Amino acid sequence: MSMNVGGASGGVKADINVTPLVDVMLVLLIIVMLVAPLVQQGVSLTLPIAANTSDHPETSDQTTLAVTADSRFWINGSEVPEAQLRQRIEDALEGKKQRLILIKADQEAPYGEVMKAMDELRAVGIEDMALITDLRKTAGGE
Repeated sequence: MSMNVGGASGGVKADINVTPLVDVMLVLLIIVMLVAPLVQQGVSLTLPIAANTSDHPETSDQTTLAVTADSRFWINGSEVPEAQLRQRIEDALEGKKQRLILIKADQEAPYGEVMKAMDELRAVGIEDMALITDLRKTAGGE
């Protein structure tokens, strides 16, 4: 039993060593798995707590308007100046079949700023709005 190492008797060995390629691909996969949830987080808010909420999964095709405690507006994770709010809402809804806006307002956000955002939505012609809250936990640990 002998091994051919491509010396004088054989020739050049033309096999590809895929082990380094697999190692690099696994490292890239782990990096993507760790970074993806951080990129999708969006705006950091403390949502108000309500007892009568229903659980709906968030999908990427939904349009979200966030109002922070310091009265800043965010549409789909990007900050929008108040003067451009109406135009950016129209741009975000362009070509979408479902014209529903999810409003996420921080519990410390001024009530007037949330109403200002809702007025801008109505001015664009949006009548379907949903206010997003956190579910109140009961004493039973529900």
